[in-house]
Amino acid sequence: MRHGDKIKNLGRTASHRKALLSNLASQLIEHKRIVTTLAKAKSLRVYVEPLLTRGKEDTMHNRRVVFSYLQDKESIKELFGVIGDKIANRPGGYTRIIKLPRRMGDAADMAMIELVDFNEIYKKDSSEGAAKKTRRSRRSGTAAPKKEAAAETTAPVIEEAPAVPQVNETPATEGTEETNA
Repeated sequence: MRHGDKIKNLGRTASHRKALLSNLASQLIEHKRIVTTLAKAKSLRVYVEPLLTRGKEDTMHNRRVVFSYLQDKESIKELFGVIGDKIANRPGGYTRIIKLPRRMGDAADMAMIELVDFNEIYKKDSSEGAAKKTRRSRRSGTAAPKKEAAAETTAPVIEEAPAVPQVNETPATEGTEETNA
């Protein structure tokens, strides 16, 4: 029975599992997103999030603790430099797991694990959030902007387009038709 055994063994010995998670964490820190199996991604999240929390505060002690897990100087530099600055205000939840289609060879469940702050697709822009407000009433908000818009559009400004330089082109198809025939 496995009562209270919360670690996922991944079918490996302890030393093999430690090396696997260390390498996956290093690659995640360097590349900001990796594709792996779903079970490895879930284990990696548990392994790497405490390291990312330590990366927010750049002290010698934190660097040594993280180095004992990763054993990679380049990953340490990246973690305490670029990543630490970007996740400084985030209270947790530094990674995101996105499920992918099954792998063709063995039908393993695949997933992409990525650092949340480094994905530009899902990031919320502050300009969009500021412009979009909750709607209080339909009547009060629509009447005033139409009058202002009509006053602004009475005098259109026309600017001249810059001159485009002319390029002499010779047709390339004339010479090639003779060689193909």
